[in-house]
Amino acid sequence: MTHQEHLLPLLVVEDDAAIRELLEEELNDAGYDTLGVPSAEEAIALLSHTSVAMMITDVRLPGMTGIQLLQQLRQSGSELGIIVITAFGTIDQAVEALKLGADDFLTKPLDLDAIREAVFRVLERQRLSLTQDDTELSHFHGIAGKSNVMQSLFHDASRLAKSDAPILILGESGTGKELLARAIHKESPRHDAPFVPVNCASIPADLMESEFFGHVKGAFTGANEARKGLFHSAQGGSLFLDEIGEMPINLQAKLLRALQEKTVRAVGSEREEPVDVRIIAATHRNLEKEIEQENFRSDLFYRLETFSLRIPPLRERGSDIELLVFTLIDKLAEAQGKQIEQIEPEALNSLLNYTYPGNVRELENAIMRAVTLSEEGLLQHQDLPERLREQSNQDSSSEITPTLSGEVLPSTSQVPAPAPTRWPSLEEVEKRYIRKVLEATGGNKRRTAEVLGIARRTLYRRLEDDSEQT
Repeated sequence: MTHQEHLLPLLVVEDDAAIRELLEEELNDAGYDTLGVPSAEEAIALLSHTSVAMMITDVRLPGMTGIQLLQQLRQSGSELGIIVITAFGTIDQAVEALKLGADDFLTKPLDLDAIREAVFRVLERQRLSLTQDDTELSHFHGIAGKSNVMQSLFHDASRLAKSDAPILILGESGTGKELLARAIHKESPRHDAPFVPVNCASIPADLMESEFFGHVKGAFTGANEARKGLFHSAQGGSLFLDEIGEMPINLQAKLLRALQEKTVRAVGSEREEPVDVRIIAATHRNLEKEIEQENFRSDLFYRLETFSLRIPPLRERGSDIELLVFTLIDKLAEAQGKQIEQIEPEALNSLLNYTYPGNVRELENAIMRAVTLSEEGLLQHQDLPERLREQSNQDSSSEITPTLSGEVLPSTSQVPAPAPTRWPSLEEVEKRYIRKVLEATGGNKRRTAEVLGIARRTLYRRLEDDSEQT
């Protein structure tokens, strides 16, 4: 087994000091950090405030046994990798341990090679499991994001999708609020019913009530026939109210009533009709300030805000920019029947370093322009919008480039641009970027993970995969 560093230590629970020290020494030599305690009670106390990669515990311990320790951890929902050490001739205890959720067992006298192999197997199973989880979270119904903030958003959105409560999506313009609303609808039990989007800012105020609730024949001048509204169009599904902050305050009262009573009244009608619609609203405005200025009803806000989701701006999403750049190039090139095989390094630097005040929408528009203008499979710097090129030129006059976390990294613009290369895979670009950040932080993996916006365990897996291939 190759010598590898692990970001989280291994916990050894063994009351025999000589055996505990032997295990720790062997694991240290194999490249692992270790913590050692003599009892199950001390192990539980340590685990209450310290994260570990996995645990090795003897069955026979003073006080609580290793089996009882295993049972208590599993009952608490812990998925920590656990290897149980049992004396020779008590295999029945090993079988019991496996039934209770142990990952492996070792018998005394201990074989040091077997210890290393067992630890590797358990950690590898965990790595593969976490890799699968990362894959599932990196895309949520078409929304790409592997940063911690986006994975947290995907998790919360998936949970809220299962309920039927109204949802309020907050975020700057261009962050993808409608995409998230569609994703929530697809994840919900209503996914087979209609998803009806409407931009409240695009409907004239005097027509909005009719658009939402419908009207009867003769309700107003020009109402030559009865018409159903958006609530009826979304029956059984989801009605997405984009820019709800633009809705006139008189209509907000009627929307609140529809939410509470689950009925609507068409303009000109005296009859309430039942509707089964889930409301997903979105805004880039600060609704609390709108309430202070009496532009938004506080009761409607509190009704919606109970289950709110905030989409972070692109500048807060760390290494997601790389993922989005390559995802969008492939998507937009395919839409135009093109195949982008090469990219100028200067173009890639500009795309990765721009601040994107217009968020994902601005990034997508920039790439669409570059793909449209590209020739012979080459995406060139000159094909990017002028504002991206200008910022790149300004950055080139500096010797350092600050990251969002405050870490200072060497400016990529100081490196002479080589000739265009073959189109790199996302995995290759990710590895190069991780190595660059790791070098800039002096090999500090904790700071590297913070700069990249990923979990330390995720960083370890990336480094482990890289070392296996080199």
